[in-house]
Amino acid sequence: MKFREIIAHCSQLTAHSLLLIVLSLFLFSCGNNDNAENKESKKHKEPEFLYGICIDNYDVRIDTIRKNQFLSNIMLKQNVDYNTITHIEKNHRKTFDIRKIKPGQKHTFLISRDSIAQAVFWIYEINKIDYAVFSLTDSLNAWIGHKEVTTKIETIEGTIESSLWNAVAATGGDQNITMELSDIYQWTVDFFGIQPGDAFKVVYENRYIKDECIGMGKILASYLNNAGSEHYAYYFEQNGKGEYFDKEGANLRKAFLKAPLNYRRISSTFSNARKHPVTKVVRPHHGVDYAAPTGTPVVTIGDGTVIEKGWDKKGGGNYIKIKHNSTYTTTYMHLNGFAKGIQKGSKVKQGQLIGYVGSTGMSTGPHLDFRLNKNGKYINPLTFESPSSEPVSEENKVAFEEVMSKYEI
Repeated sequence: MKFREIIAHCSQLTAHSLLLIVLSLFLFSCGNNDNAENKESKKHKEPEFLYGICIDNYDVRIDTIRKNQFLSNIMLKQNVDYNTITHIEKNHRKTFDIRKIKPGQKHTFLISRDSIAQAVFWIYEINKIDYAVFSLTDSLNAWIGHKEVTTKIETIEGTIESSLWNAVAATGGDQNITMELSDIYQWTVDFFGIQPGDAFKVVYENRYIKDECIGMGKILASYLNNAGSEHYAYYFEQNGKGEYFDKEGANLRKAFLKAPLNYRRISSTFSNARKHPVTKVVRPHHGVDYAAPTGTPVVTIGDGTVIEKGWDKKGGGNYIKIKHNSTYTTTYMHLNGFAKGIQKGSKVKQGQLIGYVGSTGMSTGPHLDFRLNKNGKYINPLTFESPSSEPVSEENKVAFEEVMSKYEI
């Protein structure tokens, strides 16, 4: 039909018919656009990954290891043959020893969507971050993978009403914060002296996998007001080592710990004239008695060398003496027993377990008699000010001040 004839024909159409034609053409055009957009959307759909494997063509079956469940029980349920099971058990121990699987841990099968479904991968979560992947077809490879972890900096603060533990819990903070603060301030604060009215503020790292919090990282800065005394701590790295420093750049880690154990109470203090509870004779007691249950761990307050270990014939029972340097030695008496591997000549590190509280020798109950000797003379451990470790160096002072300004507490 020629163009003029088309025009003539169209002019004969009613306005209503013309409207229907226009509307039909519009709907047809929209339909084509929608189809094009749908095709484009499918074309650019992002592949989905799990444990670093594209799972677009797999069915995912997730479960947990049950008590008394072994690899063979797990695999046979998914129709994995015995040869494959044996190969995993024998040939991948360097990657992950399958005998170490634990009840309650998550594991996952990736199943092919072929006409005959087949288990292609098995993944075992070692912990919240690390997982082991076992290929169940062809090459039967295995490898260790790691989930992506993001770190967020968070802050909590509060006032202690009953205990630091309860105060941290009230803020919703990680309960490990309490233990971390105890470690940071162990040289300067007696945590048995924490009391109602004391205040704290902590800036710390929280680690996440997607939206799930998997635990805290480092404490970056903290403030503790204990009985009106203010204590600051800032995490700072120098010479390849991270430590905590106060506002003046002094190292919070002292040469010696505040005490060699977690004790219930001090049953006897340093004295030049004390009536012995057993002999009833008044004589010097050049140490501090820490009352604690039998078996309470005892640690060395500083690095050093064990120079004596054995039985004290003068009433000290089982004891250990440690030489820390040319100036200081410490003695730990009335021990119930010694830590494994501790012998005369053993090199020990600050905080290392050396023995256990007991009541050996002349003793009326379980306690540790702890003595500190400086240049051949016993001194009072309770009033002794331990020298600090290396402070922030002069060349690092500017960088340290930037850290302090970053984490204002």
